[in-house]
Amino acid sequence: MSFINYAQREINCRIVYCGPGLGGKTTNLQHIHDKTNPEARSKMILLESETGPTLSFDFLPLALGEIRGFKTRFHLHTVPGEVVHDGSRKQLLRSVDGVVFVADSQVSRMENNQAMLEELRVNLAEQGYALDKIPFVLQYNKRDLPDIASVAEMNEWLNPTNVPSFESTATKGVGVFDTLKAIAKLVLTELKKGGP
Repeated sequence: MSFINYAQREINCRIVYCGPGLGGKTTNLQHIHDKTNPEARSKMILLESETGPTLSFDFLPLALGEIRGFKTRFHLHTVPGEVVHDGSRKQLLRSVDGVVFVADSQVSRMENNQAMLEELRVNLAEQGYALDKIPFVLQYNKRDLPDIASVAEMNEWLNPTNVPSFESTATKGVGVFDTLKAIAKLVLTELKKGGP
């Protein structure tokens, strides 16, 4: 879970954006980075994958206040959605504090969403986590496209436990910060329960 740096009085938390390839995970982080005060963020690091234009992960720390005198810093990551990157996904889910699942709202992508969500559950279990026990939110992205599932259908297919969910169009920034604020609030609530 979170890493505490007592010398610098910082709590470092990891939030991972998961979901199918080309679902909008990277677009979310790029929008957050672009719209965040440069003094509150670091440089975003993009690593190209060997299989094409898919980005392997992004790294974006954000300073978001203090808990009991410790500065809180969030490290935001995306995990690659392509099947060949399962090892990378598992690596990035180690020591995770919160998860955002970015689902593609197109009906044609629903099976892929469901498969990636199930894989997320399995990968988290291998790390000793249960998805329904850690801070977790869903983002229903690409709401501006034709042939999308309704929110009720998305919830039926992906959200049986009724975790917070948000509609978004990440390319336009719609819903991006609502999703980030929700997951950050859940992570901070968990931190306050335990404290440094």
